[in-house]
Amino acid sequence: MLPLFALFFAAFAFGTTEFVIAGVLPQVAQGLDVSVPTAGYLVSGYAGGIAIGGPLLALATNGISRKALLLGLAIAFTIGQAACALAPDFSSMLLLRIAVAVAHGAYFGVAMVVAVGLVPKDKRGMAVAVILSGLTVSNVIGVPAGTAIGSLWGWRATFWVMCALGVVATLAMVALLPRTTGASNRPAGFAREVRVLARQQVWTSLILMLMLMIGQFTLFTYITPTLLEVTGLDESLVPWVLLLNGVGATIGVFLGGKLADWKLMPSLITMLFLQAATLAIIYAVSPYPVPMIVSIVIWGGLSFAIGTPIQTRILTWTADASNLASSLIPSGFNVGIALAASLGAAMLNAGYGYRSLPVAGAIAMLVAVAVAVASHVSEWRSKAAPPLPAAAE
Repeated sequence: MLPLFALFFAAFAFGTTEFVIAGVLPQVAQGLDVSVPTAGYLVSGYAGGIAIGGPLLALATNGISRKALLLGLAIAFTIGQAACALAPDFSSMLLLRIAVAVAHGAYFGVAMVVAVGLVPKDKRGMAVAVILSGLTVSNVIGVPAGTAIGSLWGWRATFWVMCALGVVATLAMVALLPRTTGASNRPAGFAREVRVLARQQVWTSLILMLMLMIGQFTLFTYITPTLLEVTGLDESLVPWVLLLNGVGATIGVFLGGKLADWKLMPSLITMLFLQAATLAIIYAVSPYPVPMIVSIVIWGGLSFAIGTPIQTRILTWTADASNLASSLIPSGFNVGIALAASLGAAMLNAGYGYRSLPVAGAIAMLVAVAVAVASHVSEWRSKAAPPLPAAAE
């Protein structure tokens, strides 16, 4: 469990630096002498770095020892945070954020593969959950703390704290990851890395990931104005609702891990359907504060509970050539977030209003149910078995 803790802590650090920028964006904009909308490119640029740079870096480092690569990515993160704290202008800050994001994308892909390799086959789901929980805990603890630090001592202090987190994460991996973690699997080669993506269990899981993100972020991107204008909450209550959503997400990660280790596909199909129902309920109860808040907590928990078995399935069915596929997991999440935010904006610009957003999410979840059922039936009929991990050197 200690090696998984080291991987979790680094995931927590990466997650915090990705999301904390939203909490200090006005201060960053003022400090770098740009408008807040311009500073917003620090968010989209980071997402682009993960989506595009992560898979490319994963392929370029295919033959490197996994432990050495994880340490290198953690060191790059640490140096990147210090550089961001010292950034003299917006252009430098943007380039540094993109560079860190490339390391972020590669880290999560490699860490997932390493995590499932550290545990028995029937514990893979929980191993994935531990890494994924780094993102949820960063939202519950890291982002509020980083935002508070930025408010008290300035946004540059936030990045210095991120740098310190990177130092701790690097030392934890040095001390806790087994030496054999570095025994890199024999490089599968680019052609084989691409071929495994053609397995129906892999590409259907990537579709499920996109649908999950549409179900989550079409509404979540605009959750604050929805709560203010549709539900009628006082502005002071919104952070507490988001905190409860994050707590629900953290619980959901580990619930999803347990279910993935128990009966992966039946659990996944059931949760996708429940998420569609939850989004329909959110539409129905959105004008009523108490049921709306309860529904949002359940919705957050289900989103991350669903994410764990999807990722576990991808890693299981690409065990013989996992570098590219695993790096596509964080890419898929970020592409899905971008699509969801764009879909929500298009719906709002078309005059549908905030209350309509969960309807789009519910439809996406029903599409996911259909895809998951078809994939599961196809797998059952073919009696296909997951591949064995590539032989270590």
